[in-house]
Amino acid sequence: MRPLADEIRPQTLDEVCGQRHLLGEGALLRRLIENGTDTNLIFYGPSGTGKTTVANIIAKRAEKTLYYLNATTASLQDVKNIIGDVDTMLAPKGVLLYLDEIQYFNKKQQQSLLEFLENGKITLIASTTENPYFYIYNALLSRCTVFEFKPLTVEETIPAVERALRIEQERSQLPFAWAEDVPKTVAAGCGGDVRKAVNAVELLYRAAKPKDGGLYATSNDALQLSQHSAMRYDREGDDHFDLLSALQKSIRGSDPDAAVYYLGRLLVAGDLLSPCRRLLVIAAEDIGLAYPQAIVVTKACVDAALQIGLPEARLPLAEAAVLLATAPKSNSAHNAIIAAMEDIQHGAVGDIPRHLKNVHADSAGAEKAAAYKYPHVYPNHYVKQRYLPETLGDKRYYEYGPNKTEQAAKRYWDDIKGGA
Repeated sequence: MRPLADEIRPQTLDEVCGQRHLLGEGALLRRLIENGTDTNLIFYGPSGTGKTTVANIIAKRAEKTLYYLNATTASLQDVKNIIGDVDTMLAPKGVLLYLDEIQYFNKKQQQSLLEFLENGKITLIASTTENPYFYIYNALLSRCTVFEFKPLTVEETIPAVERALRIEQERSQLPFAWAEDVPKTVAAGCGGDVRKAVNAVELLYRAAKPKDGGLYATSNDALQLSQHSAMRYDREGDDHFDLLSALQKSIRGSDPDAAVYYLGRLLVAGDLLSPCRRLLVIAAEDIGLAYPQAIVVTKACVDAALQIGLPEARLPLAEAAVLLATAPKSNSAHNAIIAAMEDIQHGAVGDIPRHLKNVHADSAGAEKAAAYKYPHVYPNHYVKQRYLPETLGDKRYYEYGPNKTEQAAKRYWDDIKGGA
């Protein structure tokens, strides 16, 4: 008996679930496929969103022989072996190579593909779950057109689940039925991955309970099979960095609800260290001098979380996330150091004023010591003197932020420096 995932695989573009932005009437990719394109393509998106299915449909319409390789196990020799089939009885109308997980090919392997693309011996469709602009060599990327496949919504996934249930019903030797909410429960739990949804249906059928001389799939079984499937997480992949980015941007945007939600997703995935590090960064970068104690409190929460571990670590980290999201914001220190480092990287490296140099640096130490004005012996512990190199003039990197703490400091120094 064929695996359910193979039997349910769509044969036409209209049968593909979701991806209306690519395959809907008038969409660009659909027009390219219907016009019989030989364009090299890169499909980018999560697993189970239809990338392999669409590649199969393209090969079928183009009447080309489809070869499938996975870059995690394939070598360049495998590609050369496929090239050897061109213009033979095995591939009389050409070869379409579907290279899955292309991000696992190193730079040299990706460069080697160029030779075969340039002479037109193969049409390449590569797929990746990672951002191709980060993981695929530029010369190869420039010869391909990138299309992003998106996770399916619950509504887009339900028809695939219902079709899978009907196929199991037709194949079953006993009457097979299911609770009314099973399709929606499975669709909601698969995280936009149709392959996961179909696998869940297959397991549901195998675990179905006897009832009235037949088999019956319950809502509770559907929930248990899919309750952890909605989580997409790979500590080395884009999802990891997307979650950290969403956490920081939610806190920066002063949304405590979104902050604890994204923190929760990281913690449910078992990642403790990454949110700890990111919360410390946020305290310095986004709260900064508007509430200088934020980083102290955050550090205490992070230390507590690392000491007690999961699952209780969620408590101090949630405290830190909410504190940072609801705190006043300032990125003035962040902007100041970025501007200073940019100047330095562009060559603004002037000589340190002589009176600031180490007294014991050379034989002129006494002269330097005499030139330096010691602020603590002056009124308000301040005296005007040059600190920046002469070549930078009166360059200003730090601008007081429009918050209570920094404005209070500004008024303090305006009063002192104004009268100095």
